[in-house]
Amino acid sequence: MLLTDAVHIWRAPDGDYHIEWEASQPGTRVSIEALAVKEPLVAHYGEDPVRVARISGLPPARRHFFRLRDEFGNEVLAPERRLGLQGSPNFRDFGGYRGADDRRVKWGYLFRSGHLARLSEADLELLGSLELDLVFDFRQLSEQHTEPSRLPAESPPQVHSLPIQPGNNSGFLQDVDGPIPGPEVMFDFMVTVNRELAREEAAVYRRMFESILARDDARYLVHCAAGKDRTGFAVALMLLALGVDEQQIMRDYLLSSRFYNAEQEVERARQKYGLTSSDSAAILPMLQVDEAYLGAALGTIREDYPDVNDYLEAVMGIGERERSELRRRYLEA
Repeated sequence: MLLTDAVHIWRAPDGDYHIEWEASQPGTRVSIEALAVKEPLVAHYGEDPVRVARISGLPPARRHFFRLRDEFGNEVLAPERRLGLQGSPNFRDFGGYRGADDRRVKWGYLFRSGHLARLSEADLELLGSLELDLVFDFRQLSEQHTEPSRLPAESPPQVHSLPIQPGNNSGFLQDVDGPIPGPEVMFDFMVTVNRELAREEAAVYRRMFESILARDDARYLVHCAAGKDRTGFAVALMLLALGVDEQQIMRDYLLSSRFYNAEQEVERARQKYGLTSSDSAAILPMLQVDEAYLGAALGTIREDYPDVNDYLEAVMGIGERERSELRRRYLEA
């Protein structure tokens, strides 16, 4: 197949749509059709296998689907991966990846984001159109109280509060006395945080799976404050259960670097954790994504169990029967 599965579409703040895809053969000509308009956009960009196109003028109040078709007849149908919520820029769909039995994860069922406290009225309208059934909030209780989520008033989703305090077991942030020594220390802390997610916080994620399985074909959202680490591990667990390979899972995790501006969040994080102004550079690793972070969580699973399915069954309660049920719901036929 000349069009690969790595298709990412997002709406920029100016309303334009960015379409990025990979072609396994350089120089492949690809047509892009926005299903809301009559004429397809034909694109051919250089010799690099990663291509980018831009489409303007589409109606902003709906979610758009795009058909990408190469000159050999291969095609991919995909909607926006990152939705255009101004108040939650890291809000995105984690469907579309190829899972078990070569079946794709359904679009429009599985979502991830940062917190929802700053959603505009337009954001709420778009969020309501997704018809979410469940929302899982992994923020600390203090975060949930100081920045309460905004949700659609009509047919709101059921919210499950599943608080995780990052680094709670290591005690690093609680024990900071004076400036953080440097970014390397914070980087190591974030690796530790992600290892803890796979072990000490596993019961939280097990409750998430229990709630999902208790409601048939639920459309759901997982989120924390930034939508990267606590959320990232929740997403990884579901994608693993659906048979998505770790390479695609890591690519999805790293997309947060595009949509979450770590530099803009430094001051807020500094105040949140009571750190000094001299800590600004050292704080950045806490706000960024790095392959080593999620890699630490996945590596911990491999250290503790023969394979990921053993971990899912023993720790998450997702055995063969539960995996089959999740795949029935969330993989295309």
